[in-house]
Amino acid sequence: MSKITSLKNVIQPEVFTPYVIKRTMELSALIKSGILVNNKEFDELASGPNTLINMPFWEDLQGEEETVKEGGFYTPNGINANKDVARKQMFGNSWGANNLAALLSGSDPMAAIGDLVAAYWQRVIQARLLCTLHGIFQAPTMADKVHDISGETGAKSLLSGESFIDAGQKMGDAKDLLTGVMMHSAAEAHLAKRKLIEYIQEHEQGPRVPYFMNKRVVVDDSSPYETAKKTGTAYLFGAGAIALGNGSHPKIEETETDRDTMSHAGEDYLVNRRIILMHPRGVKWEENAVKDDFPTREELKDGSNWERVYESKAIRIVKFMFKID
Repeated sequence: MSKITSLKNVIQPEVFTPYVIKRTMELSALIKSGILVNNKEFDELASGPNTLINMPFWEDLQGEEETVKEGGFYTPNGINANKDVARKQMFGNSWGANNLAALLSGSDPMAAIGDLVAAYWQRVIQARLLCTLHGIFQAPTMADKVHDISGETGAKSLLSGESFIDAGQKMGDAKDLLTGVMMHSAAEAHLAKRKLIEYIQEHEQGPRVPYFMNKRVVVDDSSPYETAKKTGTAYLFGAGAIALGNGSHPKIEETETDRDTMSHAGEDYLVNRRIILMHPRGVKWEENAVKDDFPTREELKDGSNWERVYESKAIRIVKFMFKID
């Protein structure tokens, strides 16, 4: 009897899971741009107990200085504590053998399957980030971080170097903290036609990376864009604006394989689960509208679940709405 190569012969979960997480981050333009930053602290928080992660912080010192005078006494000021709150997310997916069969003849099938799964999770994380961005800017406390010219007429409504500077001005004297921008490919094409995009070869073998006004451009067609109205949304970011944690739990199997031996040819299944924290620093999760254990994409988009707790300038994200022609 001939031996059949099944997924359990190809995939070792303890090797596959770390490979997929590492490869997902390698593929992510958001990670490469420095907008989405993964660190050990957030990995540990994502792996810890509870679905809500409290992160207390001290607010900045307030009050004017006092002039010194003979016989006088200072009036002490206090310092206020506040807290940021991040929300743990968990999601997963599974794939049947029909989707993976073509890969089983490859020279390194585990790496081939891992690359496909990693690319899938990279798209999922990017989509969930866009849902999060939509949600935080629905919160009334984030209104002062929005620059909307899409309702203007003529040149005043268009994405341009000047209007981009105006959007950055939402950060005031902290605008130099903005280092990247995420936009739809139609918006990038609009800028490229006007020779406003510079493409830089950062690595000898890598693709050219677009820059606009010295900001790295992350091009993603999941970014908001209405073709009929030619209106789009870009998000300006500072480095580390979004914190990412990749979590695990001893009771949660992150990678599992299964086989249906009753099928005539045998059917293989791959199950992959992810636990993450993906949090816009300084915008607290409120847990006002979540039906199940973990938030869906639609719940991430709900503005009632978000509230700004950092000073406005300390939030390294600006929403820019515009038209293109």
